[in-house]
Amino acid sequence: VRTYTKKGPGKASLFQPASILDVVVYHNDLKNLQRLRDYKWGYLYRHVFSDVRKNTVALFMVELLQKTIRQPEPNDDLYSFIEDALMHLDTAGEVVTGNFPLFFSLHLASFFGFQIRDNFSASRNILDLLNGSFVDHIPDHPHFIDGELSETASHLLKILHPHELENIRLTQKTKGLLLEAVLAFYSLQIPEFGTMRTIPVLREILS
Repeated sequence: VRTYTKKGPGKASLFQPASILDVVVYHNDLKNLQRLRDYKWGYLYRHVFSDVRKNTVALFMVELLQKTIRQPEPNDDLYSFIEDALMHLDTAGEVVTGNFPLFFSLHLASFFGFQIRDNFSASRNILDLLNGSFVDHIPDHPHFIDGELSETASHLLKILHPHELENIRLTQKTKGLLLEAVLAFYSLQIPEFGTMRTIPVLREILS
């Protein structure tokens, strides 16, 4: 959340998952819950709350953030990435929206120090999910992908702006298998990661 000083109306509808708000908070280090003094829209979505596909993707993003953000300290770079991603999702076309869960989950990891290193090549074409890098031989553990999936992961890691996702045309099967692999990578890095409740809905909506 960002802060502002002008008082705004209070509406429960503002506090939906993925809302981008400007707030003023009374902070007390001795309490887990903080009191909001003022709040208003920081960005008013055009489509995220009304479009079922975009809303499902946004809920996936929120759940992934809940499972990965552990420290309460401010992180301006992470916030900017999240806000920018949600705003681009709001205006994204169909192809970009379908690819967005992969783009977001692959790039989010870099803020937590365990991102996948994009060292893909003709010889290093197997993605080792345990160590987060492409290797030239099958690892001695089952946590890896190869072939089209590993090459596609490399293409997605090279994308720096969401609009470039328009050029990545994937089958539903490929998207599902690759997202499953990316989330397995998160699980290997974060022992308490668990399962994502939004995945079944995401697969159905984006099919």
